Amino acid sequence: MNRQVLFVFLLSLHSVFAQVSYSIPEERPKGSLVGNIAQDLGLDIKRLMSGKAKIYTRNSDEYVELNRERGVLLVKERIDREALCTETELCALHFQIILENPMEFYTVTVQITDINDNAPTFEKREMTFKISESAMVGAKFVLGRAEDLDVEINGIQHYELKPTDNFALKLHNNADGNKNVEMVLQKPLDREKQDQMSLMLTAVDGGEPQMSGTMLILITVLDANDNAPVFTQQTYKATVTENSSKGTVVAAVTASDADQGSNSKITYSITDTIGNIRNMFEINMETGNVSVIGNIDFEKSKHFQVNLGASDDGGLTDSCKLIIDVQDVNDNKPEINIMSKSNVISEDAELSTVVTMINIEDLDSGDNGNVKCFISENVPFLLKASTNNFYSLVTDSDLDRERASEYNITVTCSDEGVPSLSSSVTLTLQISDVNDNEPVFERSSYEAYIVENNTPGVSIFTVRATDADWNQNARVSYILEDSSVNGVPVSSYVSVSADSGVIHAVRSFDYEQIKDFQFRVKAQDGGSPPLSSNVTVKMMIQDQNDNPPQVLYPVQTGGSVVAEMVPRSADVGYLVTKVVAVDVDSGQNAWLSYKLQKATDRALFEVGSQNGEIRTIRQVSDKDSVKQRLSVTVEDNGQPSRSATVIVNVAVADSFPEVLSEFSDFPHDKEYNDNLTFYLVLALAVVSFLFITCLVVIISVKIYRWRQSRILYHSNLPVIPYYPPRYSDTLGTTGTLQHVYNYEVCRTTDSRKSDCKFGRAGSQNVLIMDPSCSGTMQRIQSEKSILDEPDSPLEVRLP
Repeated sequence: MNRQVLFVFLLSLHSVFAQVSYSIPEERPKGSLVGNIAQDLGLDIKRLMSGKAKIYTRNSDEYVELNRERGVLLVKERIDREALCTETELCALHFQIILENPMEFYTVTVQITDINDNAPTFEKREMTFKISESAMVGAKFVLGRAEDLDVEINGIQHYELKPTDNFALKLHNNADGNKNVEMVLQKPLDREKQDQMSLMLTAVDGGEPQMSGTMLILITVLDANDNAPVFTQQTYKATVTENSSKGTVVAAVTASDADQGSNSKITYSITDTIGNIRNMFEINMETGNVSVIGNIDFEKSKHFQVNLGASDDGGLTDSCKLIIDVQDVNDNKPEINIMSKSNVISEDAELSTVVTMINIEDLDSGDNGNVKCFISENVPFLLKASTNNFYSLVTDSDLDRERASEYNITVTCSDEGVPSLSSSVTLTLQISDVNDNEPVFERSSYEAYIVENNTPGVSIFTVRATDADWNQNARVSYILEDSSVNGVPVSSYVSVSADSGVIHAVRSFDYEQIKDFQFRVKAQDGGSPPLSSNVTVKMMIQDQNDNPPQVLYPVQTGGSVVAEMVPRSADVGYLVTKVVAVDVDSGQNAWLSYKLQKATDRALFEVGSQNGEIRTIRQVSDKDSVKQRLSVTVEDNGQPSRSATVIVNVAVADSFPEVLSEFSDFPHDKEYNDNLTFYLVLALAVVSFLFITCLVVIISVKIYRWRQSRILYHSNLPVIPYYPPRYSDTLGTTGTLQHVYNYEVCRTTDSRKSDCKFGRAGSQNVLIMDPSCSGTMQRIQSEKSILDEPDSPLEVRLP
């Protein structure tokens, strides 16, 4: 319960005046507490008893009673706010409390607040309409509105119409706060499909709990009639004086219908109009009289054209127009005329540049015709008065298109009448651009990355610059500035798209040749003169696994067999040799790993995966073969990985003869030596024949010239020994011997036996051996031919 108390005390002639107010909701049950009047008035309960306190009211009905023993006001009868206050929203009970000895007088006001105890109700429970099936879409039908005795939120809040297949609900707010409810045809009717329709209109209030009321709408669909109403004139003319009082009849229109019955009953209405015609005029639906309902102003509208329509009950219509001329009365506002104006002004315009010139006219006279004009604030313009009723709008400060590209300037002119009348106009002014901003790159510098072995022409990166100017002044072109990289023009490395700023690779890059380089890109706008800015781009070449590992040691020779010698006394972990490889790539593409791919005896040797060292993994025994062939794979860590393979020959022996006997027994060498002997003998025979022929020719010439002389020429071919090349020791720490045995192999044409003679010792640790050892050569040419064959020598590295 809300309670509001107000006290006013007046002391005069032993009488007291005070006022107190309470607020209670309606429909409280009998005996409900209204307020503690004794406490609120500051009275003792004994004073109420001794003063015989009582309630005085002008009305015969008493809704509140006083309980003197408790000093409280109680509800005497159930209070219905709607019955008590039928025409006002504010409802209150006013009564007085009077005490005697001495006399005291108190005024009490009890505000009765509304509760949602009334549902919306319609005046009619149902409405009936007869609508022709030829009725046009958009036809309106007025429905009765509901009434709710409750007020404010407990009153009607909205309406609902169901179903909405053919009709929609439309509400119009009236000036008195009520709503006109209309039903609008949205879909044409078809009597043949449905000749009777039932709709339900529901009014809903906003109380708690929410309550509603309904009205049934019955629609009978009529068949189309044959004759439409016809106006007596297509155009009516009338005259009305400006500021005519509401209800003044302007004109009367008449239409007739040749049909009979309901189809001949004509209803007049204002149809589609331009402007606020409906707010100015109305037409009597039955008589066709057009009357004024709004304020007519000659200065606003000198003429009105009212489109009128006549329709019968069958839905057929005819139309005409009513042209109303308005007679002037002196009530004019100032009129603003734009004499000359610029829609666009450059942002570099000088101060006091004239933008617009205006002329002010007011048809009134005296003070009512004196006009003063001003413009809106916070704009860089000034309104100057040149002569009477002429003004010019000029620039008052510097303009900047980038800060404001458009101004809406409102010019307001007011006269000096009482009340003052005024007019205003808004001028829109565009600020044109001047090229006063250079392009700005998004970053102060760029870094771009590209993987080597790229395709020429591929796009790498995009630089982008923006220009705060507009149109052509903001159109940015990108230019690659001239520079060189390692003495080569940068244009042979990259190119820049002038429009998009996309950087393309001109060539395919090789990380092993160039890892990074820098160049500058200039952004230039299209202004005149153009403005530009530069940015540095650093191009980083990223490595790709495009190089396989390269084996540096052992060196693979095509004409000899290189062997590492391991004594049979070698211990476990004996270092046989070391495979050395490099990869010109970088990063993980150059991380190398070694593994033993194939081996004559995999249980004898192992390869270090990281260092490439070949070591024994067990004790060498007499049963191990002298010839050991290892295939080692070197693989990098790229994706995909690349590899190289090296063949390492190992001789397991304690002496060279043992090595020679093993490595000389190759079937293909025997066959090779047999063929070689045949070709050597053949070559010797041919050379001997040519030599003898030459001797015979020479002797014949000598005999012819010097017949007296005879010279016997005899020549023997010398025997030239052959010494094979020597090899230096590069792996002194591998345990190789410090002496070299040089074997010279000589052959004869008729013997398959061989004689081996040892040369003197040297400081090298490499020995070249001939596996065949088939004979001694008699000619240096034959000896050289044999030794130059690619598969003849054998190199053995000694530990």
